[in-house]
Amino acid sequence: MISQRAQNLQPSATLKVTGRAKELKREGKSIVSLSAGEPDFKTPKYICDAAIRAINEGQHGYTMNPGTPELREAIVAKLKRDNGFDYDPSQIICSNGAKQSVGFALLATVNKGDEVIIPAPYWVSYPEMVRLAEGTSVIVRTSFDNNFRLTPEQLEEAITDKTRALILCSPSNPTGSCYSKEDMEGLAEVLRKYPDVMVLSDEIYEYIVFEGEHVSILNVAPDLKDRVIIVNGFSKGFAMTGWRLGYLAAHPDVVKAVSKIQSQETSAPSSISQAAGLAAYTNDLSEVHSMRDEFKKRRDFMVESLNAIEGVSCFTPGGAFYVFPDISSYFGSKKPDGSIIETSTDLCLFLLDEFGLACVPGDAFGEPNGLRMSYAASITDLEEAMNRFEKGLANLG
Repeated sequence: MISQRAQNLQPSATLKVTGRAKELKREGKSIVSLSAGEPDFKTPKYICDAAIRAINEGQHGYTMNPGTPELREAIVAKLKRDNGFDYDPSQIICSNGAKQSVGFALLATVNKGDEVIIPAPYWVSYPEMVRLAEGTSVIVRTSFDNNFRLTPEQLEEAITDKTRALILCSPSNPTGSCYSKEDMEGLAEVLRKYPDVMVLSDEIYEYIVFEGEHVSILNVAPDLKDRVIIVNGFSKGFAMTGWRLGYLAAHPDVVKAVSKIQSQETSAPSSISQAAGLAAYTNDLSEVHSMRDEFKKRRDFMVESLNAIEGVSCFTPGGAFYVFPDISSYFGSKKPDGSIIETSTDLCLFLLDEFGLACVPGDAFGEPNGLRMSYAASITDLEEAMNRFEKGLANLG
């Protein structure tokens, strides 16, 4: 009695690994988990205080479907202040997380059979969201040597007369790679040739950029604004994952379409979360920058540690809180029981079951030679994780 649509979808690999790690932990096993994309910091106090005030003041009802006027105005001001973008509050719709914004944007713009270009490694949910919208994912495998960034030549080759959209994520989940100004200019030059191709720009890790400034495609190609959908939110930069608050900024026609879908599926996000988001965007970013600086220290530790292990290669990511090392030299290795490590998934399951280390296999992200490790954990946990990783690999013959 289950629909074909539901049967066709794959469960989130990251949630699957995280769930398995929690299950083993409940069984009493020592687990160090680098699987979840969730900051280990607490939400800044001034944001929590704003939410408490909203509760005490009785802000308990539904808000307008696109979000409160105050929050949408704050988002407009933020986009101008931090990004140099000019939007009107009518071009903003708030959602229950950036994930919902991505999903509803695809439902609002993709028709059956439309192609959506997705550079790999990709966030696990992109292809499944395209599938749910009855579109076709066109996966373009990028190169470790280019820090897994899509090139203009690859984009041009992937575009067909069925192409509806390109999904860009910078800083990237799962690689932490950031597109430079020159990278974006090259992609924009190609996109100008194809006026029917939209760009869904996922910028949820915007505040976690370690060197230089965050670059959006609209920073280099404002002429593409009418066909760019900016998706962002509060989860990563403000450590607000559980608050479930995101938004998108787009052409009014797209916002109206997304608003219709949202009105029937979920309605607006929580009134309390919106009050918290308003505080996040109307106060200074000093705590956000402190978290970013700590992530940078952890990044440097992880990259150095991984590159010190024989057979492992890891470039230095420019943002987010992930590393994506190449571990393909261990394919074909034997486990102590004589079975063979054939895939990234095999390696991750071995590390989890035998050494209590949870990582997410690159297979889940469309890049079989790597695996994702989140360094949104304490240095103590990261040190223990690297010890377990090195011991696990040393046990392969």
